[in-house]
Parts: sequence; structure tokens; C-alpha cells
Amino acid sequence: MINMNTNDYIDLFDELEDGEELNNFINKDKRRQRFPEKHFKDVRNASAGFVAPQDDSLGSFKFTYKAARFEEWWLLDSLGSFYEYQWIKDVLRRVKGGKEASVYQCLSGPAVNDRLAAAKVYRPRALRNLRNDGVYRAGRADLGADGKVVIDDGQLHAMQKKTEYGRELLHQSWIAYEFTSLQALHAAGADVPQPYTMAHNAILMGYIGDEEMSAPALSEVNLERSEAAKVFDRVLYNLDIFLKNERIHGDLSAYNILYWDGDISIIDFPQVVSPHVNKDAFTIFQRDVKRVCDYFARQGIKSDAQKLAEKMWSSYGYQIFEPEVIE
Repeated sequence: MINMNTNDYIDLFDELEDGEELNNFINKDKRRQRFPEKHFKDVRNASAGFVAPQDDSLGSFKFTYKAARFEEWWLLDSLGSFYEYQWIKDVLRRVKGGKEASVYQCLSGPAVNDRLAAAKVYRPRALRNLRNDGVYRAGRADLGADGKVVIDDGQLHAMQKKTEYGRELLHQSWIAYEFTSLQALHAAGADVPQPYTMAHNAILMGYIGDEEMSAPALSEVNLERSEAAKVFDRVLYNLDIFLKNERIHGDLSAYNILYWDGDISIIDFPQVVSPHVNKDAFTIFQRDVKRVCDYFARQGIKSDAQKLAEKMWSSYGYQIFEPEVIE
């Protein structure tokens, strides 16, 4: 019996090229079974549940991106509504893979005013690794598929007990927090992708880059000192907008700040926290600032992350609770 961690699941997701191979993984012939069948219960049920009743209206959704069969039905399920409501016409290629989600370059439909859009598609919930998600959820209300606070007692009870239904609702809440944060911050003038719409497992937003390549993360870029100073100031400007709008990114680093033609775009907001209700908020904010300062120190820009964090935090009168260790 092989023990699998989340990374094993993610690797498997990328390896599954067709239904036959999936069957090889879950068949009862133990000599051929690479991993225990129980690990694929959710995957197998999800596949069967989608393929059988698939809406005929999606029959014309044939995309350019050559996805493996397992990935193909996941994209159809996740992006089908975007196609039906003319947000997108095509999925062109995958531009980023990750443990929690993958991002796809899409050809926009009439509902989008740009030629390209980016679809962030979350991994199947059974395969996702939301490390320390309780730290980020602390104090914040759960959101529904409409982006509004859940008030239904039955749903709240399911989420509290973390039943199968409850875990699905928590998954949707995670996505809704990212989408509503993008909406609020984009409207406030922050450098974030324009949010278009969300589905049960995906978000459609503005695409950063061109048809040939997507914008690289700052972690992949070495800046001239003069350019680094300008970009550093812009990141701090955005952090200030976040605080003004009562939001902390929660996982900010050079890995989720995109750089394109001298401009930045900050991405990945599902773990966003409130400076008012989360007792670890200041500690989380300090970590965001430190990671940013560490990157720019390597680009020749010196700063004092602790003083910066304290100054920005106190400028809005937010309370500092006794800090806890956040890994």
C-alpha cells in the first residue's frame, strides 16, 4: 500500500491522459493498480457524474488546447458556463499549473472587451492543498456561489461539520472570496486583473501578456535598480489600497506579482483576510511585506520591512493582536 501526499495527487492529475489509463489506476487487479482505489473515489464519481448527463448545448465547445481526457472533462465542467454565456470562445493553452489551480489563456467571447482572457481553474477539491486554510478563514463569513454571505442554517451547519456537502460549500466560498476581492480592489484602482465572472470552480479575469506568452512573475525577473525602485513603490501603493479596502493579500510574494511592460498585476486572492476580524491579521500582513522587501533587497532596494508594515498598519488605526507563529 502506497501512501500519497497532495503533490502525488497533483502529479497524477497531469499524468492521466485518457479514461483507459484512469481505469488502470483504479482497477481491481492489484498487480496493475499503482495506487489504492479509495484515493480515486471522488475522481471516478465526479467523472461519471459529469460525462453521463453532459448538456448537449456544450457539444459545440471544442477548444484548441489539447487536454488530456481527464483534464478535458474538468475544463468542460469548469468553463462550460463561460462558453454558454459567451464569455469565451476557445481555450488556447495552459499558461500556468499549480497545486491549487491552473490558468488557461482563452479567446474571449462578445461579453469581454479584450481579445484574450485568463481562466483560473481550481483543481478537483479532493486534490487541492489549502495549507493552513483555517488561519485565513478565521473570523470571516462564508460566501456562497453568488458572492454573498451564507445565512442558510443548513449550509452553515454542513460547513461547520465539514460534511461532503459542507466541504463543497467551503470550496465555493474560497473561490468567491478571490472573485469578490478582485472586484473590490479593481474598482479601487489596484493593479489586479479585471474580474469578469466566476463559476462553481473557476474565475475568468483579464489576461496579462500577449498571444505568445503570459506575463512572468517578478520571481522570474531581474530588474535594473532604477526600475526596481519604481516597481517597489508601486507594490507598496497597492498594499496601501488593500489596507484601505480592509483586505490583506495573505500570501503575497514575488511569485504572485506579474510584471509586463513595466507594469505589475497582483494575483491570487483566495486566502485574503480582514484586518478587523482575523486575530493573526497583522502577523500575516508583516509576512506579506517582508516577502516583498526580501525580493527587492535582491534587486538592490534596501528597506525595513518591520517599520514599513507598522507604519502602513497604524495609518489606518488597525489593532495589533498578540502575534502567533504563521508558517
